[in-house]
This record gives sequence, C-alpha cells and structure tokens, in this order.
Amino acid sequence: MSEHPDSALVRRGYDAFGRGDMATLGSLMMSDCAYHLPGSSQVSGHYKGRDNVLSLFGRLFELTGGSLRVVLDGVFVDGRGHAVTAHKWFAEREDRGIEMRGGLLFTIVGGKISDIDECVEDIDQTDAFWDAPG
Repeated sequence: MSEHPDSALVRRGYDAFGRGDMATLGSLMMSDCAYHLPGSSQVSGHYKGRDNVLSLFGRLFELTGGSLRVVLDGVFVDGRGHAVTAHKWFAEREDRGIEMRGGLLFTIVGGKISDIDECVEDIDQTDAFWDAPG
C-alpha cells in the first residue's frame, strides 16, 4: 500500500521544517498560504502569504535559539484535500522549556498547502512560554 500524496507532502514539510530548510518548505506551499497560530501570545495570530508564514517560522527558531523541534507521530488524510497531524514539540527559551503535544490541520489544493491551523494541548501554557522573557 503506497502513501497518499497528501500524506507524503505533509511529511516532506515536517522534514524540511526540522532541517530548517525554508526553501523546500516554501516550495510546498501556495503563495497565499495561511497559518493560524492559537492563543494570545506575541506569536499568535493569522499569517497570510507564504513569505509571512516562513517569517513566522524563522521568528520561532530565533525566539528559541534554534532549539525548537517537532517529532511527528502521525499523518491522517481524508482524500479530499485535508490532512491532520499529531506531533510533540519541544523548545527552550532562556531557563524555560516546553514539551507539548499538538497537531496541524492542513488544507491542500492542487498538491500544495493552502492553509494550516495549529492546535496545541494547552493554550495557556503555550502563551506563557512564548511571552516569557527571553
């Protein structure tokens, strides 16, 4: 049984993110891709456009001194342009660390990512981490 193309696309994205390969990651997104990060922290919000999404990712790496990493647990597709992932993410800021389960909901159009909604296990803890001095 071969992997569904949407699942393969998402796995390529996680791999590129993990390597800090923003060029490859950007090539998987539509130019008007949107990313929605929950909560009310300094990084929460809606990011519209591939360049803005990639800038957000760069900022997350910058805020964590490059310590941000994500371990993919699974990718689930519906065959109609949606993929859902489960993962665990880890990061450090100064003397504070975080380890949390989460996931992403992808909308895929024509083999490219058009929208990403992030979900986290604990929004308050996530906000506290991103807003902590660092």
